Amino acid sequence: MSEPSDSSELEERAARLFSGRVEFLLSAPQLKFLPEPTVPEIAFCGRSNVGKSSLLNALTGRRAIARTSVTPGRTQELNFFEVGDPTLFRLVDMPGYGFAKAPVKVVERWRQLVRTYLKGRDVLHRTLVLVDSRHGLKDVDREMMKMLDETAVGYRLVLTKADKVKASELAAVRDATADEARKHPAAHPTLHVTSSEKGMGIAELRAAVLEDARV
Repeated sequence: MSEPSDSSELEERAARLFSGRVEFLLSAPQLKFLPEPTVPEIAFCGRSNVGKSSLLNALTGRRAIARTSVTPGRTQELNFFEVGDPTLFRLVDMPGYGFAKAPVKVVERWRQLVRTYLKGRDVLHRTLVLVDSRHGLKDVDREMMKMLDETAVGYRLVLTKADKVKASELAAVRDATADEARKHPAAHPTLHVTSSEKGMGIAELRAAVLEDARV
């Protein structure tokens, strides 16, 4: 399939694609439940309550394609969503890392699932590491970035909830995050600043997902 000539054309194509078929496929609590690796996958990860589900809903233009919860650690499986008819690629909602209201053994099982998926999934084209704009990068984010660097899994850093902070504070977090990203070999140079509630940066991120899926 030919590449769009510019970013605006890519954004338009991404908008058309995401306005079409986007359907939940399955939840995989263990690796043996993963779907067949037949199409590219774009994974979403971040600290618990960073806004993954809200961002997925905003990207796909659905109210509840991904469940949202005020309880951190609610997502316990890898959740797969198909995009396109026929399916062109999948979005993967991964369990939140860091704080989780769950037993230690359960949390460790989630971490192992995520770690093994990231290291061994050949069709994984890109991971989006979501970072709360109100807090910036935390040590658990840096641990994830280090693991992605070591496994050579390319990733984009995405600031979420940008509407929840003042412009000056957002600029400081953006600059600090971008500076740190430059030190990581697997980090994409483009930093995305988004707000699921206000729609900020959603069109650009949607186009980036389509670009990464390479379809």
